[in-house]
Amino acid sequence: MSDHGVVLDPTSLRFTRQLPASVETVWAFLTESEKRGRWLATGDMDLREGGGVTLRFVHADLSSVVEPTPEPYKPYENGVTTHGVITRCEPPRLLAFTWGGSKGEPSEVTFELSPQGEGTLLVLTHRKLNSREGMIDVAGGWHTHLDVLSARLAGREPGPFWSTHHGWEADYQARIPAA
Repeated sequence: MSDHGVVLDPTSLRFTRQLPASVETVWAFLTESEKRGRWLATGDMDLREGGGVTLRFVHADLSSVVEPTPEPYKPYENGVTTHGVITRCEPPRLLAFTWGGSKGEPSEVTFELSPQGEGTLLVLTHRKLNSREGMIDVAGGWHTHLDVLSARLAGREPGPFWSTHHGWEADYQARIPAA
């Protein structure tokens, strides 16, 4: 299984990861603000269909490796908050919500969890992306954040966030075909 995101169609990406923790533990890292803040973003989630989602991203908090924020992300250096709405919630197996980070109509993120061996198979699908550039940004971001999640669940300190993100973004720039 490759850790790379796969383009499903011109507006959708899918990541599949084998994670070294139980479904219940991974669910907690998706839904509990403090745990989610160690790999993605803090914020409240009203875990019911129609419930609100607040995600507060502070990327400098995701790794102990200090490095400068890249120029394109400087406006978000001290954090950025997005809001969404839960579209499906079936604890501890499925969580989907709108993603307010896109311009125009919101995109949608779905996390599906299933036991596999001594760990969990995570399938993350991000739909309704509105451009190739947006897909590249999202692919690099999810790949980096999922690397951080994998490290945290394995009890390891994640590597540097921004330089890792930059590398994955360049990789997806080459992988994702132009329209």
